[in-house]
Amino acid sequence: MKKIVYLLAACALIGCTGKTGTTQTEQERVEVVKTMKLERRSIERVIHVSTNLQGYQTVNVAPSINGKIDHIYVEVGDRMRAGDDLVRMDANQYNTTSIQMANLEVEMARMNALLQAGSVSKQTYDQTKASYDQTKESLSFLKKNTFVKAPFDGVISAKNYEDGELYAGQPIVVITQVNRLKALIAIPETYIPRVTAGMKLAVHSEIYPDREFPATIEVVYPTVDASTHTFQCKIVIPNSHNLLRPGMYVTTTLGLGKESTIVVPYQSVEKLVGANDRYCFLNNNGRAQRVAVTLGQRFDEEIEIMAPEIVEGAEYVIQGQHRLVDGVKLQVANDL
Repeated sequence: MKKIVYLLAACALIGCTGKTGTTQTEQERVEVVKTMKLERRSIERVIHVSTNLQGYQTVNVAPSINGKIDHIYVEVGDRMRAGDDLVRMDANQYNTTSIQMANLEVEMARMNALLQAGSVSKQTYDQTKASYDQTKESLSFLKKNTFVKAPFDGVISAKNYEDGELYAGQPIVVITQVNRLKALIAIPETYIPRVTAGMKLAVHSEIYPDREFPATIEVVYPTVDASTHTFQCKIVIPNSHNLLRPGMYVTTTLGLGKESTIVVPYQSVEKLVGANDRYCFLNNNGRAQRVAVTLGQRFDEEIEIMAPEIVEGAEYVIQGQHRLVDGVKLQVANDL
């Protein structure tokens, strides 16, 4: 009787597992996607770089002699022409040297006459001439640093003293050239062979949304920043109408000619949550292949992407990529 019971229990167990005695496997996951064949396309290569404007020249007016400031001729915001008076320092030392110079001029005239007549030794003449030359040099130095003039056309951007104060090293005023501006832009190192001095570019400001200001690359710096992999260029912007101001935030647009590249729909490129890493998916023999990509130039609803796997002829997923993981099986339905 016990043998019959054991036999019935075994049969019941076999019936639960099926006729073969094995469990049913879960069906493999398949994702339906839409794809496109990647093709190279000719584009107009343009790079956009933001920067801040600076006056082409900025000079801290700081005389080389200390002392009392007799008079400051300017206020902040005043527009100056080259040669205009900026500052007059205490002229006592200048006046004393001027009197010495006047006496030496008379003495030199007398020495020249005596030398011609052979009535003075060459040594005495040379000593007088050396004193004359030294005093003349000192007078020129004192004149330049007592009566300080504007070195170029510009605007007074700072004033640090008032009349009668003692000057002690800090610039008295600051003059900035504003009819000509400059800026430094950082360009990716991949464009080193294509960027040269003299190239034209455009400057745009949000303050003037409908205007474009022409600019020129004046200097291409010879080194690359190892941390950012960019190199700097100095650009010059004419500003004769004074619409732009030093310190303004602007965007520059530099055209680098035509180039062949691969462009895909912008929405087809995925972004890693919590990071700025970008990736996409290819159809690799019926399986999803995740590819990390670098973004390039954007063209409205399309974006340039770059990676070793992104080549002409590859089958690129443009719809359904949000559900994909690397290696999942794909069903291509391009009539979606």
